[in-house]
Amino acid sequence: MTEFTLAQLEAAADRVHRVIAPTPQYCWPQLSRRLGAEVWVKHENHTEVGAFKVRGGVLHLADLRAAKPGLAGVVAATRGNHGQSVAFAATRNGLASTIVVPHGNSVEKNAAMRALGAELVEHGQDFQESLEHAFALAEERGLHFVASFAADLVRGVASYALELFRAVPDIARVYVPIGLGSGICAVIAARDALGLKTEVVGVCAENANAYALSFAAGRAVSTNSADTLADGMACRVPNNDALAIILARAARVVAVSEAEIKAAMRIYFSDTHNVAEGAGAAALAAALKEKEANAGRRVALVLSGGNVDRRQFAAILAEEP
Repeated sequence: MTEFTLAQLEAAADRVHRVIAPTPQYCWPQLSRRLGAEVWVKHENHTEVGAFKVRGGVLHLADLRAAKPGLAGVVAATRGNHGQSVAFAATRNGLASTIVVPHGNSVEKNAAMRALGAELVEHGQDFQESLEHAFALAEERGLHFVASFAADLVRGVASYALELFRAVPDIARVYVPIGLGSGICAVIAARDALGLKTEVVGVCAENANAYALSFAAGRAVSTNSADTLADGMACRVPNNDALAIILARAARVVAVSEAEIKAAMRIYFSDTHNVAEGAGAAALAAALKEKEANAGRRVALVLSGGNVDRRQFAAILAEEP
């Protein structure tokens, strides 16, 4: 994937903002005091579908509809937020959407995708098995497969990074959760297009650490499982295009434990009264893990989504800190 110019990212952002309103970024006093830093949160939990992914979806599906006017429908694999993005954008463009999720997927994310117009197919025990089934359905039904990582998805998602960097100057470091990589690659693209020096740090779960292992090895490393409550980061096979960008232009990838993710979810609620899903809280968990390095600095956290099931969230809130 080539670098994007600022003009390309601004043109994409203009198209995204016709559908998706810019989200806020707030400096929360209690979070800042807790970390001993000036902490800004980019609230992608405030989009129409409660997560950042929809920014890329509206751009990609509009381009796809224009390029293939006879297209019957699309298919995608997801743990939830990519699927909501595809369903939202497909319905908006008059396309049918089929979304494949693993068994045991989030009940409320499944309900949201159905409400957005998707046909939901449950297949496999994890995202990778769902992904392989989605490929098969695309071939069987003549559907267009919508990947979780693609150039126009990154261009659309970069709209949130432009909003953040232009609203908050001189950010020393930004923490971004990694699923398949569109979020962190979008932040890197916007940073580079603006000519900034901000350090970009990726975050993954210790229980789904393919990107951390890959970063350390300098090549793609897959894992046998990705069993984490942070379903948006439950990846066991890295995307090669995303990994190339992360290896070349991210500072590092930090892995956080399930306990650290849960603690960050509780902290977001107590300090800001925002709901963060596991992946959404991961950036805060990583910043807390690197608290000493962040002391006295201006730091940004991407709260990538707030779509957590009520029962799961209630149980996490009830746990002792």
